[in-house]
Amino acid sequence: MPRRARARIRTTAIAAGVTAVAVLAGTASAAGGAAGQRPGAAGGERTHEVEYFSGPGGHGRHVRVSAEPPERIARAQQPLAAAERAGDGDVTPIVENGSTADKLDVVVVGDGYTAAEQADFHADARAKWQQVSAVAPYDAYRGLFNVWAVDAVSNDSGVSGDPTQSVVKDTALGSYFWCDGLERLLCVDTDKVESYAAKAPAADLVIVVSNAAKYGGAGYNDVSSGPGYDGIATVSSDHPDSAQVAVHETGHSLGKLADEYVYDEYGTYPGPEPTDANISTLSASAMAAQRVKWYRWLGQQSPDGGVVGAYEGGGYYPRGLNRPTENSIMRTLGREFNLPGREAMVAGFYRHASVLASDVPTDRPLTRGQRVSVRVPASASVRWYVDGREVRRARDKQTVTPASLGVRPGGHGQRITVRATDGTAAVRDPELRKLLTDSRSWRVRG
Repeated sequence: MPRRARARIRTTAIAAGVTAVAVLAGTASAAGGAAGQRPGAAGGERTHEVEYFSGPGGHGRHVRVSAEPPERIARAQQPLAAAERAGDGDVTPIVENGSTADKLDVVVVGDGYTAAEQADFHADARAKWQQVSAVAPYDAYRGLFNVWAVDAVSNDSGVSGDPTQSVVKDTALGSYFWCDGLERLLCVDTDKVESYAAKAPAADLVIVVSNAAKYGGAGYNDVSSGPGYDGIATVSSDHPDSAQVAVHETGHSLGKLADEYVYDEYGTYPGPEPTDANISTLSASAMAAQRVKWYRWLGQQSPDGGVVGAYEGGGYYPRGLNRPTENSIMRTLGREFNLPGREAMVAGFYRHASVLASDVPTDRPLTRGQRVSVRVPASASVRWYVDGREVRRARDKQTVTPASLGVRPGGHGQRITVRATDGTAAVRDPELRKLLTDSRSWRVRG
């Protein structure tokens, strides 16, 4: 069945089961949930917990920030002129691979692009998606995604805080560097992001591309939205390493992975076994004995370097929690997902998308000579059935007709079914493998 019907799984900003404590001095950290309130904030100011990276190849930090831009930036925002309003909110397909019911839909919203620069935004959106989708396992599953660009027309070109903290720009989403006094932290008005993301046909992931050359970004992992996405990643358009922030953040939103870096001040983890797939209180030998967590990958060479084991430190705690490898992208930007991380990401893709797509409606009967075509990933197998019996000669065919499957004239009411299964070696957990199979059926009229 189409994956759109599946219940969405809420993203957590802090790994499930991990007790949240202050990350930075004077900063309140919450373990997920809706936007909170900054301690001491006047009038119950709404806040979000965000993750940021001070530079390429760095480890992340968390900080709680206002849900809205500071007053000096808000004051600069003026209504668009009538001519600019005409194209504001337009939606352009950047990648279109099928129905929103069958695909994982990524929405890219631009900020700091004037009406005359929307073509530049579309080019930047394509380039940013190419950078994200070049990272494994995205590279093998590009066909599972639709990508939509939503035009957010700004009065000014560029965003606040670039190149210096004193720069203020009037932009559609209020993007600004120097958020909370941190130069590389690129914050945004999350309500305005939602208003634009809602214009796309569907939204499973949202990336804000800010018109800037400066390195920066942020991951809003405690955002739940009306359109259905959990979390927002912000990136700068012209810095070659900014896409890594988005890749890391999708490790949380799609893979449900915990951060693997640590804060020395956290000390020893005091809690129960976390539910996250990539952190554990258990040693490698205990995992193997209990056949839990990433035991299926123990001893395997991992694409991020080294061998899968149980390396001390993870989920922000330097002691008491272990991670699968020494240094994956969930620990340091610019790295690869480790083997357990890749497994979680592929499963995450299939929570939103189907292994099987077809443009032939299933609610209308077919004729014997009607062509039925399906699309599947390269690693998937295809099987065809007539009234429950497999037609072996049609194995792995992606285009058939009922007649070619053996449906005879007068075979009114017969049903043909196609079933696809992704046989990728990247997923070993039998429970997760259930996500990798889907089917479609059609009635045939005589």
